[in-house]
Amino acid sequence: MTHTARLPFYTLAPANLKAMINLSASVKNSSIGAHLVELINLRVSQINGCGVCIDMHWRELIKHDANPRHLNAIAGWREAPFFSDRERAALGWAEAVNALPQRDDTDAAYAELQPHFSPAEIVELSYAVAVIKGWNMLNLSLRNQIPEVPPPGM
Repeated sequence: MTHTARLPFYTLAPANLKAMINLSASVKNSSIGAHLVELINLRVSQINGCGVCIDMHWRELIKHDANPRHLNAIAGWREAPFFSDRERAALGWAEAVNALPQRDDTDAAYAELQPHFSPAEIVELSYAVAVIKGWNMLNLSLRNQIPEVPPPGM
């Protein structure tokens, strides 16, 4: 794989970019909370292999005092003692939704969600997965690269 970006997608379709940024912001500001959204962003990005998003969301979590050891264990969250039942249910849902349509094991993940999340929060979680999967696909398909030095404020 090449380490050169195919297109500068951040500049070529500004209206679409703004819509994605707005959707990301609305998800982060939803009732499920920014920390949980960032955990979902990190885990889905790991699964999808999006280095740009892994780097960005790891840094965002660290900036907000997440424990680095906990974040390093997120790929093995089922075995790690660091995550609450609510976080585990959300991570399970995120993985199941992210796997669609190749695999559909959402019934079990949905059942795990119900004790921890309201119907509206389940929809918000689903939007969180949808938006990060969209960012992952944009970054991967257009070969957006991890910046050596993160932009200011990031």
